[in-house]
Amino acid sequence: MTRVLITNDDGIDSPGLVTLARAALRHQLDVVVAAPHEESSGTSAGLTVLGTESVAKPVELAELPGVLCHAVTARPAYIVLAAREGSFGDPPDLVLSGVNRGVNIGRAVLHSGTVGAALTAGMNDLRALAVSLEHPESGLLHWDSAEDLAAEVIPMLLEAAPGTVLNLNVPARPRAELGPLTRAGLSSAGAVQTRLEQADESAEVVTTVVEGGAEPGTDAYLLQKGTPTITALRSVTEDPDFTWPPGL
Repeated sequence: MTRVLITNDDGIDSPGLVTLARAALRHQLDVVVAAPHEESSGTSAGLTVLGTESVAKPVELAELPGVLCHAVTARPAYIVLAAREGSFGDPPDLVLSGVNRGVNIGRAVLHSGTVGAALTAGMNDLRALAVSLEHPESGLLHWDSAEDLAAEVIPMLLEAAPGTVLNLNVPARPRAELGPLTRAGLSSAGAVQTRLEQADESAEVVTTVVEGGAEPGTDAYLLQKGTPTITALRSVTEDPDFTWPPGL
């Protein structure tokens, strides 16, 4: 049976984590959940461990009976690496990250902990999917739409080559009002959630905007029209177009 790790950057208590696990369970996958014990937005592929060592504490999520769940004092990318080394049982074949509250689009995906976990998986020859849901000013989050679309994409991921990383973004609309899932490029614009630590040890999550345009055919452009987007991402690699000086 295919084993899948469900993680996120919103923390173990996020409903998005349950949403994504339910999407995986629709396909009878062997699900294990391991997520940060607290909000970890904006951590990219950071490997910070909070404290002197990583501690994974078993927890029960009432919405996921029978599923092994762990709250981990580390960032999501570290959790992916730990899972690959067998810290939560058998290593996963897939990594599903999200569902994030707020889209991860355009240039800003570089800074997202949700996408960072997926890219870390891809760099280690695992198939991965990052899922994000638009968070409108009304505050109404359509988790069912995200679950349905994630479940639609999972078979595509299962058939993909090792190292494949897909980024799914879902508009803030009921499933019946959404356009078809559409392949999109990355826009020059974007936004990312960041957890800001305060001097008094409190913290808040803010949205940092990367300026740019919502060019036609890109994720930002299509989401504005109510179209869910899917983008294939590639992580760090050599630049074949760089012109080296003679002798190098």
